[in-house]
Amino acid sequence: MLRRSLFKKFGGLLLAPAISLPAMAAGGRKPVLRVAHITDVHLHNKAGAPDHFRKCLHHIQSQSPKVDFILNGGDIVFDMNKENLSAIDAQWQLLHSIMKEECSLPVHYALGNHDIWWSEQNKGQAVYGKQYAMDQLKLDAPYYSFVKGGWKFIVLDSVHLDIDNTWYIGKLGEAQMKWLTEELRTTAKEMPVCVLSHIPILTATLMVQDNIVNRWEMLGGDMHTDTADIIRLFYQHPNVRLCLSGHIHLRDKVVYNNVTYLCNGAVSGAWWEGNNRETGPGYGLVELFADGSFTERYVNYQ
Repeated sequence: MLRRSLFKKFGGLLLAPAISLPAMAAGGRKPVLRVAHITDVHLHNKAGAPDHFRKCLHHIQSQSPKVDFILNGGDIVFDMNKENLSAIDAQWQLLHSIMKEECSLPVHYALGNHDIWWSEQNKGQAVYGKQYAMDQLKLDAPYYSFVKGGWKFIVLDSVHLDIDNTWYIGKLGEAQMKWLTEELRTTAKEMPVCVLSHIPILTATLMVQDNIVNRWEMLGGDMHTDTADIIRLFYQHPNVRLCLSGHIHLRDKVVYNNVTYLCNGAVSGAWWEGNNRETGPGYGLVELFADGSFTERYVNYQ
């Protein structure tokens, strides 16, 4: 009875195991795109992070068939939040150096909470907030879309200041929600859509907690606080097929209303200290097909 009541409470939420679809699911068809989803690299010049990141990039580029491009889901550098500019500069210079020398694939970036400069002493500077990272990544806006291989990719900005303006919360905000609504409205119904965010729109990873007595604690910075609004919007657009995220450094797969939500672990694992719980350092490998179907798996590169 308890299990039935929980199922009703979660509205038919399907928690699927974090495994790849079998190769036969593709029916021998050829994908139109092969995409690597990396997230939470947290790059800095400590704990062997540069060498591990190089190994990850080499692993992606050695895949056969070849990967077409990389989606980087944010937390690109180790941490910008309260750092001074010299430390921030060093992290980004390291990133640019490695990407120039070790990666020949196109990369599309989303911003993570650690890619934002929230130092209260520097609010007056032009690069305060998201602008520094946007300049480094040559982004005109923190959210955008593009089309490749007959799929539309929507990159969201899921990190915003909390109500007290001192820390962050997961949401889109009014302006971005209007943009997303219009973006989906003007997308051809037959064009499948893949959404990339840093903070998960929907995830079961937050339920994996120790020492639960009678309730779970889920913070607004761990999952989108406007999840219900986004899900209602997606329900109006059945061509939204796949949502990719990171942030939690755990791997899960949730299917809700025929949309698959993948939280794809972390390249850095437990911030370059091995596995985070049962999830090792890795990346997502996704094959996308013309009819909107896909296969996916999580790849441990170490």
